[in-house]
Amino acid sequence: MTQQFEITGMTCSHCVARVKKEIENLETVEKAEIRLDSPQATITLKDNINIEELQAAVRNAGDYEIHEIAKM
Repeated sequence: MTQQFEITGMTCSHCVARVKKEIENLETVEKAEIRLDSPQATITLKDNINIEELQAAVRNAGDYEIHEIAKM
C-alpha cells in the first residue's frame, strides 16, 4: 500500500536524505520517496503504520514534522 504525506522543516537535499534514511529504517516501510516539493513523501508500506511511528522516525532525522494528506 502507498500513502502520501507532507513533511515540514526540510530545506535541502541533505534534509531529504536524512528523512529518507530514517523512514526506510522502519520495518514496515518497503520504500520511501522523499522530495522537497509536494507531496514530500510517498511511502510504500508492507503493512499499516501509525503516524506516531513515522513522526518518531522523522524527528530522529532532525527538526521535521510529518502529516498525513487528507484523502478526498
